[in-house]
Amino acid sequence: MNVFTKAAELLAFTGELRNKGMCIGFVPTMGALHKGHLSLVRESVLQSDFTICSIFVNPTQFNDPKDLKEYPRTLETDIVLLENEGCDMLFLPEVEEIYPRGMGYHLNFDAGYLENILEGEFRPGHFKGVAQVVYRLLELVQADRVFMGEKDFQQLAVVEKLIRDTGLEVVLVRCETVREPDGLAMSSRNLRLDTKARKEAGAIYDTLIKCREWVNEYTVEEIRDLALKKLSQGGLKPEYFELVDPVTLSILTPGRVEGPVVACVAAYAGSVRLIDNMRIG
Repeated sequence: MNVFTKAAELLAFTGELRNKGMCIGFVPTMGALHKGHLSLVRESVLQSDFTICSIFVNPTQFNDPKDLKEYPRTLETDIVLLENEGCDMLFLPEVEEIYPRGMGYHLNFDAGYLENILEGEFRPGHFKGVAQVVYRLLELVQADRVFMGEKDFQQLAVVEKLIRDTGLEVVLVRCETVREPDGLAMSSRNLRLDTKARKEAGAIYDTLIKCREWVNEYTVEEIRDLALKKLSQGGLKPEYFELVDPVTLSILTPGRVEGPVVACVAAYAGSVRLIDNMRIG
């Protein structure tokens, strides 16, 4: 597996791949890789001629400096895992390679109402940082397909809008959330959970599964109240729980649930903030 650290070198190399007519698959990550990330790499290997993975802990998408400082970093292990999965290239840039004009430069992109609900409401500026780094990486990698997991459901909606609005010629491939045996969505943040918090975190999946029963019995507001109560009883500190339209992500209005719906949740297990979602209707 080749490792590139310079943006100019990567851009020149991927340009050569495109000139040869090769299909480039891309998996953007922040490292601390787990089975969820590796499932994206495997899917890219299956669907592409050449697979590139990036590891870059993007400072512009963290609205909490402590969260950025504590984000897990396991580079040596990550490299071995990527090689074992058949990844062809790793892009490992420093901040100045991603933001040559400085982190104060902002991409001219508006995520609209997605910036003001769910993750957007509780992590101000987060999606501006996500859009900024994804656009820059796609610009350099020149990928035909980018593979991302549905655990970050709202992020996928932002990236899809980014692709449409900027005219990037890339297809976003959605991949299913990979879970631990007890249902907890795999996340790099899980590495920060102590024994007690790890046990409590299982209440997120339990609540989402329970919602599949509630959706046929209760109203939107009743389901929200039941979910928040169950999360709290499980030892978690819920930040939000909402039922949203699976396409627009608009939050459902009070009343009976009709048609497909996705339950989205964010909660703290100890000091670690976790998110998850599930199609329940």
